[in-house]
Amino acid sequence: MASANINLEQLLAGNRRALAKAITLVESQLGAHQQAAQSLLEKVLPYSGNSIRVGISGTPGVGKSTFIEALGLELIRSGKKVAVLAVDPSSPVAGGSILGDKTRMEQLSREANAYIRPSPAAGELGGVAQKTRESLLLCEASGFDVILVETVGVGQSEYQVASMVDFFLVLMQPNAGDELQGIKKGIIELADALVINKADGDLAPFAQQAKGYYQQALNLVAQAGFWQPKVLTCSALTQDKIDKVWQMIEDYSVQAKAANVFVEKRSEQNREWMESLFRQMIVSRVAAKEGFAELREQLQEQVVVGELTPLIAARRLADIE
Repeated sequence: MASANINLEQLLAGNRRALAKAITLVESQLGAHQQAAQSLLEKVLPYSGNSIRVGISGTPGVGKSTFIEALGLELIRSGKKVAVLAVDPSSPVAGGSILGDKTRMEQLSREANAYIRPSPAAGELGGVAQKTRESLLLCEASGFDVILVETVGVGQSEYQVASMVDFFLVLMQPNAGDELQGIKKGIIELADALVINKADGDLAPFAQQAKGYYQQALNLVAQAGFWQPKVLTCSALTQDKIDKVWQMIEDYSVQAKAANVFVEKRSEQNREWMESLFRQMIVSRVAAKEGFAELREQLQEQVVVGELTPLIAARRLADIE
């Protein structure tokens, strides 16, 4: 595969087959493909940046797939094109839950103005996140108005997703008690909104109660800037108040642009991305040097038995000729 096999005009016109081929190209580990991918990304860069990027996180069982499908269908009804990407560092065998999610988002996947893409199934999180960023640029160039980036992993993947989106949304369960205790402070600090899903039937009153608890939790976190994180309730199953969730995201976008934060945030994300890639490249170059693997194993043994400090061992690795 080479960039010549991808019709740039079709990609920019929103052809889903061309987009799929382009994303497959950027995901490839082959050197020739990576070079072709970077050439393609340079060509599409002027056409990117026109979407709203929304990160969506949440614990297993919170109803992410149903929520994403409901939100995607709401956006399509309002005339928008929607892409769904995933950051999934979990399963090197089956590709994690996103493959199942794609099946569960059956109605959304049938829409002409929707595109659902699983993340690479193997490799460390940093590599997966890099490919997701590049896929995001390709989706923007292909004319998608809203890109939903789902984190189906846990921990570090949430931070990675927050670092590549405009708005970071965390889905919560209606049972506030134990769930509230389980919220990591770092995730609260990342969130632009907490959305309590499953606010229907017998769970509706619990969702309202949870809303109060979560709002109190957010108020305890010092917020700087133009936006005070919100807490909303909705039911993805019945599609109740899904439109309110999107209205909140649009309000954020309008306020962020008025405060000159929208472009600044993306610029800072790009700077951090460059620094991250630089560090990865330095490590890769050092690790590729002759004798590195043997020296690393030797130094690790010395560190484990206390013959060397980790700092001295790391310096010797970094200084390998």
